[in-house]
Amino acid sequence: MPTVSVKRDLLFEALGQKYSKCGLVRGLQVFKEKLEAPRYKRVSPADGGEPQRLVITEETASVRPHAVAAVLRDVTFTQERYESFIELQEKLHQNIRKRTLVAIGTHDLDTISGPFTYTAKPPGDIRFKPLNQSKEYTATELMSLYKTDGHLRHYLHIIENEPLYPIIYDSNGIVLSMPPIINGDHSKISLNTKNIFIECTATDLTKAKTTLDMVVTMFSEYCEEPFTVEEAEVVYPDGRLCVYPELAYRTETLSGDFINKRVGINESAESIAQLLTRMCLRSEVSGEGDLIQVEIPPTRADVIHACDIMEDAAIAYGFNNIVRSTPRTYTVANQLPLNKLTELLRQDLAAAGFTEALTFALCSEEDIADKLRKNIAETRAVHISNPKTTEFQVARTCLLPGLLKTLAANRKMPLPLKLFEISDVVLKDETKDVGARNNRRLPQIKGHYIVKHF
Repeated sequence: MPTVSVKRDLLFEALGQKYSKCGLVRGLQVFKEKLEAPRYKRVSPADGGEPQRLVITEETASVRPHAVAAVLRDVTFTQERYESFIELQEKLHQNIRKRTLVAIGTHDLDTISGPFTYTAKPPGDIRFKPLNQSKEYTATELMSLYKTDGHLRHYLHIIENEPLYPIIYDSNGIVLSMPPIINGDHSKISLNTKNIFIECTATDLTKAKTTLDMVVTMFSEYCEEPFTVEEAEVVYPDGRLCVYPELAYRTETLSGDFINKRVGINESAESIAQLLTRMCLRSEVSGEGDLIQVEIPPTRADVIHACDIMEDAAIAYGFNNIVRSTPRTYTVANQLPLNKLTELLRQDLAAAGFTEALTFALCSEEDIADKLRKNIAETRAVHISNPKTTEFQVARTCLLPGLLKTLAANRKMPLPLKLFEISDVVLKDETKDVGARNNRRLPQIKGHYIVKHF
């Protein structure tokens, strides 16, 4: 988890009061109900002109295919704000696997001109003056230069073995950045910067959009029109045009009873809505029983489930204010009957000369369908929404494919091969809150023949 440092005296000055412990100014002010949670807005260029545009070429597909962008207009920096802006980028980089997934570039827009081009080139064809350097280098020379740099050497492995390096140019051929390593010196921001062009390149589009939202929402407060962000257009190689940042708000509905039971309190729906509003989650009772409409802002990408909202309600209520109570369930630890039976079966099967196998819970669609002469639509298989390989597309619905693969991989072993596995399979089940259930299975294989399967 990242640690954010703030200067105590500046924080107290902003809050207008001294505190014994520090937090973030805006969150504390909202929590103390001294101001309302801001509403972030994406706007078109004030002069009525065209938005800044970032064009992605097809060469980036092999190294870092995604990019998003936005503009902060009429920003007023102080030394403290400037240092905080730089620190925020570094904290985000550390929190997203050290630039592996997302790299952030911030540029003085008044020193460059769009449209911008995000492409990839051989390292020998890239030449520019990097941040805080006095001369130009090729990308190959930069890789050698930064191998001894205590900060940047940790990021070189991300692209150094790639045939093409990602690079961003402006319309005059000026290099903005070579992500995820270094920005160009020409467009570096300073205390005098007023307009900031922000680009995020990534291997994961969702994380890129979330990161961009984090950066612009945190510092849009210092724009001449607070909490507004100027949109930018991104053109993909296939011609698609997307506008960023998304700054998407969404609404979740949950009951006051849900929160009361899980937190261990007894508050009205109106009181719970007020607690959530103090946590920057604007909430109101819908009028239908104790249902609460909760608005999730773009700053809260961590809220993905009703339990996350419940946790915020508990924080606002105060953990120390929750009355301690004894759970109304048995608290004496005991092994689950199913697990106890499983252990006994393992021992008996091993004593009978069988060898236990332990195979992957994920497999390919072909393993549980075509190879078993079944239709994948009839298998009740749970599908992975974003499988990384064809070997892990679905959760297994039976254990036989794994055992048969184990048998095939050990064909040179002397017969008989006696294998068994006692593990769970996953089946769709609409009666369950997660839409699926685990089922414990036991198949056995002796030689090349199935002995039992139940």
